[in-house]
Amino acid sequence: MSSHFELFGLAPAFAVDAAALDRAYREIQSRVHPDRFAHAGDAERRASMQWTTRVNEAYRTLKSPVQRAKYLLELNGVDVGFETNTQMPGDFLLRQLELRETLAGANQPEALDALLAEVRREQRLLVQGIAQLIDDSKDYAAAAGEVRKLMFLDKLAAEIDVAYEKVE
Repeated sequence: MSSHFELFGLAPAFAVDAAALDRAYREIQSRVHPDRFAHAGDAERRASMQWTTRVNEAYRTLKSPVQRAKYLLELNGVDVGFETNTQMPGDFLLRQLELRETLAGANQPEALDALLAEVRREQRLLVQGIAQLIDDSKDYAAAAGEVRKLMFLDKLAAEIDVAYEKVE
């Protein structure tokens, strides 16, 4: 079975061309979508559904920086162990506590806007670092640690989104 990157005709890299990924996804979907096989036989409809499922899964994986990084690390033989390896540098954990305290005290949309902007900035820096570690240095072990940090920030960003609903 080909990799998600091969499926979309992309080089296996963390830094992906989002427009090329979107184009390839739409082109493949136009060929395998179940609507095109509505009047076909059972086997063809089933194959279409299987392809559509695979294409959607591959697209979701490559679209998300965290999922794309995890996938690349696995392709390169790195046991990411994100569920079992929760060790984080102390300074990063302290920073997370500060951000969460800020979130807990944010009761105005403006405060949430500022916090979200800060989190997005930190996410962008991590994504740039992960790209350098995976694509340039091939330092997959170090990249795994940075991906864990990105997962923390993604979770915090989702919590900020929920907090908006409470203050509005």
